[in-house]
Amino acid sequence: MQSVFRNAAIGLAATFASIMATGSDVNPPEQRWNAAVYGNHRYLVSVAKAADAVRVTLPWRRRDAHPESVETIVVGPDGKRVEHVWRQEITQASGTLVFAAAKAGTYAVYYQPYDQDGRSNYPTVKYRKPDEVDAAWQAAVAKRTHIPDAGVVGYEAVDDFDAYTDMERVADPAAMQKLRAGLQANVLQVFPEDRSHVIRMFDAIPQRWAERGPGGTLAMESAPAGFVSAQLGVWAANAPLQDVSVRFGDLTGPSGAVIPAAAWTSFSNGGTDYAGKPFVSRVDVPAGKVQALWVGADLDAGLPAGVYRGTLAVSAAGLPTHDVPVSLTVTGTPAKDHGDDEPANLTRLRWLNSRLAQDDSVTRPLKPVTRRNDKLSILGRDIELDSVGMPARIGSYFDERMTRLDDTSRALLAAPMRLIVEGPGGVRDMKATGRMAFTQPGPGKLQWRTEGRAGDVQQTVDATLEADGTLSYQIALTSPRAVDLSDIRFEVPLKLDAARYMLGLGRTGDTVPKQFDWQWNVEHNQDGLWIGDVNAGLELHLRDEHYSRPLNTNFYHQKPLVMPGSWDNGGKGGIRLRQDSDAYRVVAFSGPRHMQAGETLRYDIVMRVTPFKTIDPVAHFAERFFHKYGPLADIQAQGANVVNIHHATPINPWINYPFLTPDAMRAYVDEAHRRNMRVKIYDTVRELSNRSPELPMLESLGHEVISAGKGGGASWLQEHLDGDYIPAWYVPEIRDAAVINAGQSRWHNYYIEGLDWVARNVGIDGLYLDDVAYDRTTMKRVRKVLDARRPHALIDLHSANQYNPRDGYINSALLYMELFPYIDRLWFGEEFDYEGTSPNYWLTELSGIPYGLMGEMLQHDGNPWRGMVFGMTNRLGWSDGSDPRPLWKAWDAFGIEKAEMIGWWVHDAPVRTGRDDVLATSYVRDGQTMIAIASWAKTPVEVHLSIDWKALGIDGGKATFVAPAIDKFQAGREWRPGDAIEVAPGKGWLIVVK
Repeated sequence: MQSVFRNAAIGLAATFASIMATGSDVNPPEQRWNAAVYGNHRYLVSVAKAADAVRVTLPWRRRDAHPESVETIVVGPDGKRVEHVWRQEITQASGTLVFAAAKAGTYAVYYQPYDQDGRSNYPTVKYRKPDEVDAAWQAAVAKRTHIPDAGVVGYEAVDDFDAYTDMERVADPAAMQKLRAGLQANVLQVFPEDRSHVIRMFDAIPQRWAERGPGGTLAMESAPAGFVSAQLGVWAANAPLQDVSVRFGDLTGPSGAVIPAAAWTSFSNGGTDYAGKPFVSRVDVPAGKVQALWVGADLDAGLPAGVYRGTLAVSAAGLPTHDVPVSLTVTGTPAKDHGDDEPANLTRLRWLNSRLAQDDSVTRPLKPVTRRNDKLSILGRDIELDSVGMPARIGSYFDERMTRLDDTSRALLAAPMRLIVEGPGGVRDMKATGRMAFTQPGPGKLQWRTEGRAGDVQQTVDATLEADGTLSYQIALTSPRAVDLSDIRFEVPLKLDAARYMLGLGRTGDTVPKQFDWQWNVEHNQDGLWIGDVNAGLELHLRDEHYSRPLNTNFYHQKPLVMPGSWDNGGKGGIRLRQDSDAYRVVAFSGPRHMQAGETLRYDIVMRVTPFKTIDPVAHFAERFFHKYGPLADIQAQGANVVNIHHATPINPWINYPFLTPDAMRAYVDEAHRRNMRVKIYDTVRELSNRSPELPMLESLGHEVISAGKGGGASWLQEHLDGDYIPAWYVPEIRDAAVINAGQSRWHNYYIEGLDWVARNVGIDGLYLDDVAYDRTTMKRVRKVLDARRPHALIDLHSANQYNPRDGYINSALLYMELFPYIDRLWFGEEFDYEGTSPNYWLTELSGIPYGLMGEMLQHDGNPWRGMVFGMTNRLGWSDGSDPRPLWKAWDAFGIEKAEMIGWWVHDAPVRTGRDDVLATSYVRDGQTMIAIASWAKTPVEVHLSIDWKALGIDGGKATFVAPAIDKFQAGREWRPGDAIEVAPGKGWLIVVK
């Protein structure tokens, strides 16, 4: 589990306990030496004869900016560190060392040693400062006229993955001088490279280029039906370059066969964004910097073998176009899936521009959006619009039990929602100036546009209702003349009986306050709230027109909320909650302002009507999770049938990059399916493993995919990236280092294609999402892809408690509520308090029930008694204390799969305790009922159950009350009808009544 700093040790222990306990043949990478002592890089040096001083010059061509400030360690043939080392001249190009060689033989010179401390999963790595040389020895050696030379044997890295490539060897001064001497003025300096020499440095020229010089042919090779990718390294040698772009031409091959220009794309100049919209990226190159322009072509399966030739053109503002000759050799049999089975070939770059599952279809169990005049309907909810397109009535058909829909709806609104303009003419509602115009691009979406006026202020509304209950409003307000306004506000009057619970705006889940005032603060990841009851509620957010999802889970302050200019209004805006006699009012105000003539203000609003779907307790209790990699026979023997495979496990080692061990994963999944078990994997987009072959290409895109930051973190990141990133989760045992992604980007397109690939080629049954960094747009695509490939795909969402200063005091339930229509289960999570919080908090923040979900518990293995009144247990395999098997056994003995769950929140619940701090949920089946009782009382209490025997279908005069013995839960006990039941603080009972 990698959600929070403070649980790093717990998560790591759980992860690697699973690896070691199963006798895995996937071990930490074999190292040639101890990197913790010596660092990751060395040169081997040969000394022919012992001497008290030998000299060697190492052609290391280092990319670190200040090698003179980093220690150098020399180790002799006997494995002992050499005491006397004089770092005579240290530059990026080379290092000249003089050292005492007590023996002939091979010496090792380690040149980037570091110290690592801090949290194991968020390490702080600092490179050691040079030791002081012995002054007397140095002075004596300096007087000599001759010092024998040692020979350079060669470079080695601690393992192959840590090794510097030829594209990371900085050009030496002589090579750079020669390169610059040959440059032509006012000419673009372009270095073509195929995908085998990935550009990794952006502030230095590699020795390979300095020796070769700019220009030359872009030579590539691919199979027919493959995707071929390549790079054009553009160097701003003397001055900045503006608006650099690539234009393609046809390539002509055997017998006039053509690879058309349209087959090519320049990823660096734009593409398709995460929402499916085309975009253009302007590429500017600062003076002295290198820009990799990544290009690619999708080849036709019927291309004749042979060499295809043509040109492509690189241009920059104010300079002549540079034509690059292109030679593409097509050879071999047609590639399968464009060559995607080999990630190292970078064929998957085309996934960045994918539109897979980018449509307006409907996913299970949602229903299409339908319209009858101004009444819109979706699963379990109706929305009636007024003449200006705002909700006038919202009705919910969800039953209080949340397991079914009613024939009649429950009203959520006490009156229509209103956008109000208050100015010189007083308070004015928006009045329609025309009829609503509806369009429906697909069954899952309905759009409408209206225009209106409030005094001089004109309004245009573009609104959308989607099948999941999301109502989006883009409201543009314009005044033809300058005007001073007292306020522009949005009022939501809720029925008093519906406005029961609330969370958000810096408040944790509880009953609604009688009044509350809130204002904007960029330090807080807060822009809205959820308010309502279990079976009818409203999620409301106020957004800027340029809203971009903030980072979350430890990183909010690196990319915080975009303050909505119109709503915030320079700190004058906010939200008021008021409980009046006729309604509970949510008022979003923006305060006084001056509108310029012709100025347009955007007031964007996103709402969601809850619940999203019914809960299914029968399926929930039947799907028994095991959260650890292990032998499937052992897992099945423990009663589990769904296995969550974390990252840092043998079949899924690299965080959020599950593509490098597909054979092992497939074998595991196939065995699970033979056992009628399901396997889900950890895979999200919040961070990305350094094992991703695409990482250098993504770095070349600036901050489109990789978040801006101050660098640091694990040694690999510091040695192979250019320093502008945020280090993320690190697994020291396998040296898996990740960087934080920027949020909404084309990497989401890649992610969707990747899920499709894994579902098709490996057969996974779903996903375990761990504090994800994507929004509803991507979540819908996830659901569609998995449903298309796997029957009954499962998605569960884990979150650490985000309500803390580091995460901007955002409620996890509110942060992820937009995803809830598309997931199947919650697992909340580290730092959630199961002991000191109220039943209302459990209901709204933990259980998922008001939104159509059920969940499980994590922190300190949860509270099993309180959990059972919400249908929650802890999760098997997560820790030694997480063991729901005794409860599973009790469920099976009772036959819980045949029971209907009737929660304590239902107004006519058949079993009641008569107390607000001791609650009862009933699991009712034919002739018997299991009653879950849990206490929130501070002291031991006695309760007398009030039972509707008719509703239970039991003869109360003949009823028996038996608490079966359940290990670590309760001792066996019996009562007679009417007996007092003693309940200990924080505990409870499971009582079977027959």
